[in-house]
Amino acid sequence: MIKAITGTKDILPVDIPKWNYLESIVKAVASRYNYKEIRTPVFEETALFARGIGEATDIVSKEMYTFRDRSDLSVTLKPEMTAAVIRAFIEHSLGKKQGLNKFLYIAPMFRQERPQAGRFRQFHQFGFEAVGSHAPALDAEIIIMSYEILKKVGLKDLSVKINSLGVPASREEYKNILREYLTGKVKDMSEDSRKRFDTNILRIFDSKVEVDQKIMENAPLLLEHLDNESLEHFEEVKQLLLAAKIPFEIDAKLVRGLDYYTNTTFEILSGSVGSQSALCGGGRYDLLAEQLGGDPTPGVGVAAGIERILLACENEGVLNLPDEEIDLYIVLLNKELNRKANELAVQFRRNNLNVDLDYLSRSVKAQMREANKYNSKFVLLLGGEEYDRGEVVLKDMTKGEQETIPLVSLDSVINKIKGN
Repeated sequence: MIKAITGTKDILPVDIPKWNYLESIVKAVASRYNYKEIRTPVFEETALFARGIGEATDIVSKEMYTFRDRSDLSVTLKPEMTAAVIRAFIEHSLGKKQGLNKFLYIAPMFRQERPQAGRFRQFHQFGFEAVGSHAPALDAEIIIMSYEILKKVGLKDLSVKINSLGVPASREEYKNILREYLTGKVKDMSEDSRKRFDTNILRIFDSKVEVDQKIMENAPLLLEHLDNESLEHFEEVKQLLLAAKIPFEIDAKLVRGLDYYTNTTFEILSGSVGSQSALCGGGRYDLLAEQLGGDPTPGVGVAAGIERILLACENEGVLNLPDEEIDLYIVLLNKELNRKANELAVQFRRNNLNVDLDYLSRSVKAQMREANKYNSKFVLLLGGEEYDRGEVVLKDMTKGEQETIPLVSLDSVINKIKGN
């Protein structure tokens, strides 16, 4: 038997209502803040992610699904969406059409990571990107929107962590200070941290290895070495979050794993999903458009893991949706009326009713069980003496009442079901 590839997961019909509900909240919040949906191809040129995310990042160096197509072009399944959105922004000259572009996306992503709870090799994210403004208000807006969505699905065990990575000049100066601190100590650190010392030194703060964490406890912090411009930007973000009553804490060791971040960076974490606790994260990326060949254009965004959010909802016992219902189930009393039953079903469906009927030639009792399984509000009994008299029986499954209606008066059946 062929099974789903390790690290991937089928989303079955029983799970879809929760996905749809979460996505409906995301789209409603996006609409209130005037973010417009964008959809980009599932795969892109590999160079897009190598240049945008950074050659030295774990995503590019270890996790991407990359292959050569038949034209010998190196292509990669999207490991993240921001670079793809900025590529589309540049390619279609969206910045020339309006000063500020606000994007929403909901899409699958692909990373060849070690599967564990809340982490898959094909996973799904929603996210927001605001491209075209340096305003700290947009940094705050992105965080506020993300927090509101998580609260609207019912999550309670949340914490918001923010930091600033500053502008590139002050960050480069800080890297030299950090490198000086680690000189003489790096030889005792993990292999990954020794590599990061040369390629991506800030990521050493992400290490989960105990010896690395102990060494980094007393490391100088970037937040203590920011220039005035970066500090003013960060202060404005904090004040806007306080005004919006968003609870947050400053985590001076919070660094994002992508090279394109500048200034604000943040994560919203859940205490309900184990080690993979970040439900969403993002920040400002004022250098990315230029790195990808466009004009210098500031931006800020967030990406949120849908599977991880739904896992947090399950663990907290929230997002308990009512069972799905259908409006009408047609129960066939006489098998020879099968064609008539299908004809009626089409008429009802064309009047915007959700209708199903038996396709397996089952007994009346089995058909009634099926109607109950689908939580059908009404059942239409077709056949028997009533049909011989030109009538049908309509049963209200909620009230347990039924009535006989002339077959020529189907409009009255439709009105009763719709509650008119």
